[in-house]
Amino acid sequence: MTTFEHQEIRGITIKNMIVTIASTVSIVISVMTAYFQLKGDIKDIRSSQETQTRINEIRLKVIEGQIAILQQEVSKLKERKGS
Repeated sequence: MTTFEHQEIRGITIKNMIVTIASTVSIVISVMTAYFQLKGDIKDIRSSQETQTRINEIRLKVIEGQIAILQQEVSKLKERKGS
């Protein structure tokens, strides 16, 4: 009498089916793990990018304010020179 793993169902052994199912499960787990890691990485990058965008906007506002002040000073200097 043969063992359970070596019994055949229409030419396919139970052992082959178990190996096929185990391999498929292993592949699916690997793909899902990679997917969720990439998803987490993308979320981290998006958060970092949003933070950097906010920092750049603040820097731009500061520079615009400094330019406005400098333009006023230049205008005052031109007025003094013209007088």
